[in-house]
Amino acid sequence: MAARAGRCCRAGLSGGALLSQALLSRALLSQALLSRALLSRALLSRALLSRAASGVPATPRWGRAALSSAPAVSGREGPQAREGSVRRRGRTPQFVRSAAPPRTERMAVDQDWSSVYPTAASFKPASVPLPIRMGYPVKRGVPPSKEGNLELIKIPNFLHLTPPAIKKHCAALKDFCTEWPSALDSDEKCEQHFPIEVETVDYVSSGTSIRNPKARVVTLRVKLSNLNLDDHAKKKLIKLVGERYCQETDVLTITTDRCPLRRQNYDYGMHLLTVLYHESWKTEKWESEKSEEDMEEYIWENSQSQKNALDTLLRIKASENVSNVTKEELLASEVVKNYRNSVIALKNEGETESNISQYKESVKKLLNIQA
Repeated sequence: MAARAGRCCRAGLSGGALLSQALLSRALLSQALLSRALLSRALLSRALLSRAASGVPATPRWGRAALSSAPAVSGREGPQAREGSVRRRGRTPQFVRSAAPPRTERMAVDQDWSSVYPTAASFKPASVPLPIRMGYPVKRGVPPSKEGNLELIKIPNFLHLTPPAIKKHCAALKDFCTEWPSALDSDEKCEQHFPIEVETVDYVSSGTSIRNPKARVVTLRVKLSNLNLDDHAKKKLIKLVGERYCQETDVLTITTDRCPLRRQNYDYGMHLLTVLYHESWKTEKWESEKSEEDMEEYIWENSQSQKNALDTLLRIKASENVSNVTKEELLASEVVKNYRNSVIALKNEGETESNISQYKESVKKLLNIQA
Protein backbone atom coordinates (compact mmCIF):
# COMPACT_ATOMS: atom_id res chain seq x y z
CA MET A 1 0.00 0.00 0.00
CA ALA A 2 2.82 2.37 0.83
CA ALA A 3 4.54 1.66 -2.48
CA ARG A 4 1.28 2.24 -4.43
CA ALA A 5 0.66 5.57 -2.64
CA GLY A 6 4.18 6.69 -3.46
CA ARG A 7 3.67 6.02 -7.14
CA CYS A 8 0.40 8.01 -7.18
CA CYS A 9 2.06 10.99 -5.50
CA ARG A 10 4.84 11.01 -8.06
CA ALA A 11 2.26 10.86 -10.93
CA GLY A 12 0.31 13.78 -9.44
CA LEU A 13 3.42 15.91 -9.14
CA SER A 14 4.41 15.30 -12.80
CA GLY A 15 0.83 16.21 -14.06
CA GLY A 16 0.84 19.44 -12.12
CA ALA A 17 4.20 20.40 -13.57
CA LEU A 18 2.92 19.89 -17.10
CA LEU A 19 -0.19 21.99 -16.44
CA SER A 20 1.81 24.83 -14.99
CA GLN A 21 4.18 24.75 -17.97
CA ALA A 22 1.24 24.97 -20.46
CA LEU A 23 -0.24 27.94 -18.60
CA LEU A 24 3.12 29.69 -18.63
CA SER A 25 3.51 29.18 -22.42
CA ARG A 26 0.02 30.58 -23.06
CA ALA A 27 0.76 33.64 -20.98
CA LEU A 28 3.96 34.29 -22.86
CA LEU A 29 2.13 34.01 -26.24
CA SER A 30 -0.56 36.45 -25.12
CA GLN A 31 2.09 38.91 -23.98
CA ALA A 32 3.87 38.66 -27.37
CA LEU A 33 0.64 39.32 -29.31
CA LEU A 34 -0.18 42.26 -27.05
CA SER A 35 3.28 43.75 -27.55
CA ARG A 36 2.96 43.35 -31.34
CA ALA A 37 -0.43 45.07 -31.37
CA LEU A 38 0.90 47.93 -29.25
CA LEU A 39 3.89 48.31 -31.56
CA SER A 40 1.65 48.43 -34.66
CA ARG A 41 -0.59 51.02 -33.08
CA ALA A 42 2.41 53.12 -32.09
CA LEU A 43 3.76 53.00 -35.65
CA LEU A 44 0.35 53.96 -37.06
CA SER A 45 0.05 56.86 -34.63
CA ARG A 46 3.51 58.09 -35.61
CA ALA A 47 2.61 57.95 -39.35
CA LEU A 48 -0.62 59.85 -38.78
CA LEU A 49 1.20 62.47 -36.74
CA SER A 50 3.82 62.94 -39.49
CA ARG A 51 1.09 63.36 -42.15
CA ALA A 52 -0.73 65.85 -39.96
CA ALA A 53 2.50 67.81 -39.46
CA SER A 54 3.04 67.99 -43.24
CA GLY A 55 -0.43 69.45 -43.85
CA VAL A 56 -2.20 66.34 -45.20
CA PRO A 57 -5.30 65.33 -43.23
CA ALA A 58 -4.92 61.98 -41.49
CA THR A 59 -7.23 59.20 -42.65
CA PRO A 60 -7.53 55.64 -41.38
CA ARG A 61 -6.17 52.91 -43.61
CA TRP A 62 -8.57 50.06 -42.77
CA GLY A 63 -12.26 49.52 -42.24
CA ARG A 64 -15.28 51.48 -43.34
CA ALA A 65 -13.82 54.68 -42.05
CA ALA A 66 -11.11 54.47 -44.67
CA LEU A 67 -13.78 54.33 -47.41
CA SER A 68 -16.00 57.02 -45.95
CA SER A 69 -13.40 59.54 -44.85
CA ALA A 70 -10.87 59.14 -47.73
CA PRO A 71 -10.39 62.46 -49.55
CA ALA A 72 -11.65 62.58 -53.16
CA VAL A 73 -8.87 62.59 -55.70
CA SER A 74 -9.35 65.44 -58.11
CA GLY A 75 -8.01 65.24 -61.64
CA ARG A 76 -7.73 69.05 -61.73
CA GLU A 77 -5.10 69.48 -59.02
CA GLY A 78 -2.17 71.58 -60.08
CA PRO A 79 1.27 70.33 -61.02
CA GLN A 80 2.74 71.56 -57.69
CA ALA A 81 0.29 69.49 -55.64
CA ARG A 82 0.95 66.41 -57.75
CA GLU A 83 4.71 66.90 -57.43
CA GLY A 84 4.41 67.31 -53.65
CA SER A 85 2.35 64.14 -53.31
CA VAL A 86 4.92 62.27 -55.38
CA ARG A 87 7.72 63.49 -53.12
CA ARG A 88 5.80 62.49 -49.97
CA ARG A 89 5.31 59.01 -51.37
CA GLY A 90 9.04 58.67 -51.81
CA ARG A 91 8.87 58.28 -55.61
CA THR A 92 10.88 60.03 -58.29
CA PRO A 93 9.05 63.20 -59.41
CA GLN A 94 7.92 63.08 -63.09
CA PHE A 95 7.59 65.93 -65.56
CA VAL A 96 3.95 67.07 -65.80
CA ARG A 97 3.11 68.89 -69.06
CA SER A 98 0.33 71.43 -68.93
CA ALA A 99 -2.12 71.73 -71.84
CA ALA A 100 -1.06 74.38 -74.34
CA PRO A 101 -3.63 76.86 -75.67
CA PRO A 102 -5.11 76.01 -79.12
CA ARG A 103 -3.35 77.23 -82.22
CA THR A 104 -6.34 79.28 -83.26
CA GLU A 105 -5.64 81.81 -80.47
CA ARG A 106 -2.21 82.55 -81.93
CA MET A 107 -3.20 82.77 -85.61
CA ALA A 108 -2.87 86.04 -87.44
CA VAL A 109 -5.62 87.37 -89.67
CA ASP A 110 -3.36 87.59 -92.74
CA GLN A 111 -1.63 84.23 -92.25
CA ASP A 112 -0.75 81.83 -95.09
CA TRP A 113 -3.52 79.26 -94.90
CA SER A 114 -1.74 76.87 -97.28
CA SER A 115 0.95 76.49 -94.59
CA VAL A 116 -1.69 75.40 -92.06
CA TYR A 117 -3.28 72.83 -94.41
CA PRO A 118 -0.66 72.09 -97.09
CA THR A 119 -2.09 68.67 -98.02
CA ALA A 120 -5.21 66.62 -97.50
CA ALA A 121 -5.65 65.83 -93.78
CA SER A 122 -8.35 65.13 -91.25
CA PHE A 123 -10.14 67.95 -89.50
CA LYS A 124 -8.08 69.54 -86.72
CA PRO A 125 -10.18 71.62 -84.32
CA ALA A 126 -7.15 73.42 -82.88
CA SER A 127 -6.07 74.61 -86.37
CA VAL A 128 -9.36 75.82 -87.85
CA PRO A 129 -10.35 79.27 -86.51
CA LEU A 130 -14.03 78.80 -87.35
CA PRO A 131 -16.95 78.08 -84.98
CA ILE A 132 -17.92 74.88 -86.80
CA ARG A 133 -20.59 72.63 -85.34
CA MET A 134 -21.77 69.26 -86.56
CA GLY A 135 -23.77 66.38 -85.18
CA TYR A 136 -27.13 65.60 -83.64
CA PRO A 137 -28.37 68.33 -81.29
CA VAL A 138 -28.92 66.95 -77.79
CA LYS A 139 -32.10 67.96 -75.93
CA ARG A 140 -33.21 70.37 -78.69
CA GLY A 141 -29.99 72.32 -78.35
CA VAL A 142 -27.30 73.16 -80.84
CA PRO A 143 -25.02 70.61 -82.55
CA PRO A 144 -21.78 69.75 -80.73
CA SER A 145 -18.82 72.07 -81.17
CA LYS A 146 -15.67 71.21 -83.08
CA GLU A 147 -13.61 70.18 -80.03
CA GLY A 148 -13.53 66.38 -79.87
CA ASN A 149 -16.20 66.08 -82.57
CA LEU A 150 -15.82 62.71 -84.33
CA GLU A 151 -18.34 63.63 -87.02
CA LEU A 152 -15.99 66.30 -88.36
CA ILE A 153 -13.10 63.83 -88.41
CA LYS A 154 -15.05 61.16 -90.30
CA ILE A 155 -15.90 63.20 -93.37
CA PRO A 156 -13.33 64.44 -95.93
CA ASN A 157 -12.66 68.14 -96.18
CA PHE A 158 -11.28 70.52 -98.79
CA LEU A 159 -9.45 72.86 -96.45
CA HIS A 160 -6.26 72.25 -98.46
CA LEU A 161 -7.91 73.25 -101.77
CA THR A 162 -8.66 76.89 -101.16
CA PRO A 163 -8.40 79.29 -104.16
CA PRO A 164 -5.00 80.68 -103.06
CA ALA A 165 -3.64 77.15 -102.64
CA ILE A 166 -4.88 76.18 -106.11
CA LYS A 167 -3.19 79.25 -107.57
CA LYS A 168 0.08 78.22 -105.91
CA HIS A 169 -0.22 74.71 -107.37
CA CYS A 170 -0.87 76.11 -110.84
CA ALA A 171 2.09 78.47 -110.53
CA ALA A 172 4.31 75.53 -109.53
CA LEU A 173 3.10 73.43 -112.47
CA LYS A 174 3.43 76.27 -114.96
CA ASP A 175 7.15 75.62 -115.41
CA PHE A 176 6.39 72.11 -116.64
CA CYS A 177 3.73 73.18 -119.18
CA THR A 178 4.02 74.50 -122.72
CA GLU A 179 2.11 77.39 -124.22
CA TRP A 180 -0.98 76.74 -126.30
CA PRO A 181 -0.16 76.83 -130.02
CA SER A 182 -1.22 80.11 -131.53
CA ALA A 183 -2.30 78.41 -134.76
CA LEU A 184 -5.04 76.49 -132.94
CA ASP A 185 -7.27 79.49 -132.35
CA SER A 186 -10.61 77.83 -133.17
CA ASP A 187 -12.43 74.57 -132.53
CA GLU A 188 -12.48 73.75 -136.23
CA LYS A 189 -8.69 73.85 -136.44
CA CYS A 190 -8.34 71.75 -133.30
CA GLU A 191 -10.72 69.17 -134.74
CA GLN A 192 -8.86 69.19 -138.04
CA HIS A 193 -5.41 68.57 -136.54
CA PHE A 194 -6.60 66.43 -133.59
CA PRO A 195 -9.64 64.50 -134.85
CA ILE A 196 -9.72 61.96 -132.00
CA GLU A 197 -11.39 63.13 -128.79
CA VAL A 198 -10.54 61.21 -125.59
CA GLU A 199 -12.89 61.47 -122.60
CA THR A 200 -12.11 60.26 -119.06
CA VAL A 201 -13.77 60.97 -115.71
CA ASP A 202 -12.13 61.40 -112.28
CA TYR A 203 -14.24 60.75 -109.17
CA VAL A 204 -13.94 62.21 -105.68
CA SER A 205 -15.76 60.14 -103.06
CA SER A 206 -15.60 59.37 -99.34
CA GLY A 207 -14.96 55.66 -99.68
CA THR A 208 -12.40 53.28 -98.28
CA SER A 209 -10.08 53.99 -101.23
CA ILE A 210 -9.30 57.07 -103.29
CA ARG A 211 -9.50 54.96 -106.47
CA ASN A 212 -12.91 54.60 -108.08
CA PRO A 213 -13.42 51.61 -110.40
CA LYS A 214 -15.41 53.74 -112.85
CA ALA A 215 -12.41 56.00 -113.44
CA ARG A 216 -10.85 53.34 -115.69
CA VAL A 217 -13.45 53.89 -118.46
CA VAL A 218 -12.11 55.60 -121.61
CA THR A 219 -14.28 56.95 -124.44
CA LEU A 220 -12.92 57.73 -127.92
CA ARG A 221 -14.88 59.89 -130.38
CA VAL A 222 -13.96 60.63 -134.00
CA LYS A 223 -15.85 61.86 -137.04
CA LEU A 224 -15.66 59.57 -140.06
CA SER A 225 -15.38 62.63 -142.31
CA ASN A 226 -11.99 63.35 -140.70
CA LEU A 227 -10.68 59.89 -141.61
CA ASN A 228 -9.20 59.05 -145.00
CA LEU A 229 -11.99 56.73 -146.20
CA ASP A 230 -13.56 56.16 -149.59
CA ASP A 231 -17.17 55.18 -150.12
CA HIS A 232 -16.51 51.44 -149.80
CA ALA A 233 -14.33 51.80 -146.69
CA LYS A 234 -16.81 54.12 -144.98
CA LYS A 235 -19.76 51.79 -145.56
CA LYS A 236 -17.80 48.78 -144.42
CA LEU A 237 -16.63 50.58 -141.27
CA ILE A 238 -20.20 51.58 -140.44
CA LYS A 239 -21.27 47.96 -140.92
CA LEU A 240 -18.50 46.74 -138.58
CA VAL A 241 -19.13 49.18 -135.72
CA GLY A 242 -22.92 48.83 -135.74
CA GLU A 243 -24.71 51.04 -133.17
CA ARG A 244 -21.50 52.81 -132.16
CA TYR A 245 -21.87 55.11 -135.18
CA CYS A 246 -24.32 58.02 -135.14
CA GLN A 247 -25.47 58.90 -138.64
CA GLU A 248 -26.86 62.29 -137.65
CA THR A 249 -23.60 63.62 -136.17
CA ASP A 250 -21.23 61.37 -138.20
CA VAL A 251 -19.43 60.47 -134.95
CA LEU A 252 -17.98 57.06 -134.10
CA THR A 253 -17.89 56.36 -130.32
CA ILE A 254 -15.73 53.59 -128.82
CA THR A 255 -15.96 52.95 -125.06
CA THR A 256 -13.49 50.59 -123.39
CA ASP A 257 -13.71 49.36 -119.78
CA ARG A 258 -12.43 45.77 -119.88
CA CYS A 259 -8.96 46.46 -118.48
CA PRO A 260 -8.35 47.41 -114.82
CA LEU A 261 -6.28 50.53 -115.60
CA ARG A 262 -7.17 53.64 -117.56
CA ARG A 263 -3.99 53.55 -119.61
CA GLN A 264 -4.69 49.97 -120.65
CA ASN A 265 -8.22 50.88 -121.77
CA TYR A 266 -6.86 53.84 -123.76
CA ASP A 267 -4.34 51.62 -125.56
CA TYR A 268 -7.05 49.04 -126.23
CA GLY A 269 -9.39 51.69 -127.67
CA MET A 270 -6.67 53.03 -130.00
CA HIS A 271 -5.92 49.45 -131.05
CA LEU A 272 -9.59 48.87 -131.93
CA LEU A 273 -9.78 52.08 -133.96
CA THR A 274 -6.61 51.18 -135.88
CA VAL A 275 -7.85 47.67 -136.65
CA LEU A 276 -11.25 48.96 -137.83
CA TYR A 277 -9.61 51.53 -140.10
CA HIS A 278 -7.32 49.03 -141.84
CA GLU A 279 -10.01 46.35 -142.02
CA SER A 280 -12.44 48.71 -143.74
CA TRP A 281 -9.96 49.25 -146.60
CA LYS A 282 -9.80 45.53 -147.36
CA THR A 283 -12.00 44.18 -150.18
CA GLU A 284 -12.96 40.55 -149.93
CA LYS A 285 -14.00 38.37 -152.87
CA TRP A 286 -17.55 37.95 -151.65
CA GLU A 287 -18.08 41.73 -151.63
CA SER A 288 -18.16 41.79 -155.46
CA GLU A 289 -21.15 39.45 -155.37
CA LYS A 290 -23.38 41.86 -153.47
CA SER A 291 -26.75 42.58 -155.03
CA GLU A 292 -29.00 45.57 -154.66
CA GLU A 293 -30.81 43.95 -151.70
CA ASP A 294 -27.49 43.50 -149.85
CA MET A 295 -26.48 47.17 -150.02
CA GLU A 296 -26.26 49.17 -146.80
CA GLU A 297 -28.27 52.00 -148.41
CA TYR A 298 -30.24 52.51 -151.59
CA ILE A 299 -28.23 53.85 -154.57
CA TRP A 300 -30.09 55.54 -157.41
CA GLU A 301 -27.40 55.25 -160.06
CA ASN A 302 -27.85 52.16 -162.27
CA SER A 303 -30.80 51.00 -160.18
CA GLN A 304 -33.99 49.44 -161.48
CA SER A 305 -35.99 52.55 -160.53
CA GLN A 306 -33.73 54.73 -162.65
CA LYS A 307 -34.10 52.42 -165.67
CA ASN A 308 -37.91 52.27 -165.31
CA ALA A 309 -38.16 56.06 -165.04
CA LEU A 310 -36.04 56.59 -168.15
CA ASP A 311 -38.02 54.05 -170.18
CA THR A 312 -41.28 55.65 -169.14
CA LEU A 313 -40.10 59.16 -170.09
CA LEU A 314 -38.75 57.96 -173.44
CA ARG A 315 -42.11 56.37 -174.30
CA ILE A 316 -43.90 59.54 -173.31
CA LYS A 317 -41.59 61.63 -175.52
CA ALA A 318 -42.04 59.17 -178.39
CA SER A 319 -45.81 59.47 -178.15
CA GLU A 320 -45.41 63.24 -178.34
CA ASN A 321 -43.22 62.85 -181.47
CA VAL A 322 -40.13 64.11 -179.64
CA SER A 323 -37.13 62.03 -180.70
CA ASN A 324 -34.08 64.23 -180.12
CA VAL A 325 -34.01 63.75 -176.30
CA THR A 326 -31.11 61.87 -174.69
CA LYS A 327 -30.96 60.01 -171.39
CA GLU A 328 -28.52 62.55 -169.93
CA GLU A 329 -30.97 65.38 -170.56
CA LEU A 330 -33.77 63.47 -168.94
CA LEU A 331 -31.67 62.65 -165.86
CA ALA A 332 -30.67 66.32 -165.52
CA SER A 333 -34.24 67.53 -165.63
CA GLU A 334 -35.95 68.85 -162.51
CA VAL A 335 -38.73 66.29 -162.65
CA VAL A 336 -36.34 63.32 -162.56
CA LYS A 337 -34.26 64.88 -159.75
CA ASN A 338 -37.35 65.27 -157.55
CA TYR A 339 -38.36 61.69 -158.28
CA ARG A 340 -34.80 60.49 -157.48
CA ASN A 341 -34.74 62.26 -154.11
CA SER A 342 -38.16 60.96 -153.11
CA VAL A 343 -37.23 57.36 -153.99
CA ILE A 344 -33.92 57.56 -152.04
CA ALA A 345 -35.69 59.00 -148.97
CA LEU A 346 -38.41 56.35 -149.13
CA LYS A 347 -35.90 53.49 -149.44
CA ASN A 348 -33.38 54.67 -146.83
CA GLU A 349 -35.56 56.42 -144.24
CA GLY A 350 -38.66 54.24 -144.45
CA GLU A 351 -42.30 54.84 -145.18
CA THR A 352 -43.16 57.96 -143.27
CA GLU A 353 -46.05 60.29 -144.00
CA SER A 354 -43.84 63.01 -145.43
CA ASN A 355 -41.82 60.59 -147.58
CA ILE A 356 -44.95 59.00 -149.04
CA SER A 357 -46.47 62.42 -149.76
CA GLN A 358 -43.24 63.57 -151.44
CA TYR A 359 -43.09 60.38 -153.51
CA LYS A 360 -46.73 60.86 -154.58
CA GLU A 361 -46.15 64.40 -155.82
CA SER A 362 -42.95 63.46 -157.68
CA VAL A 363 -44.71 60.60 -159.51
CA LYS A 364 -47.53 62.95 -160.58
CA LYS A 365 -45.03 65.41 -162.00
CA LEU A 366 -43.04 62.66 -163.69
CA LEU A 367 -46.11 61.25 -165.46
CA ASN A 368 -47.61 64.73 -166.04
CA ILE A 369 -50.78 63.87 -164.18
CA GLN A 370 -52.99 66.77 -163.18
CA ALA A 371 -54.82 66.46 -159.85
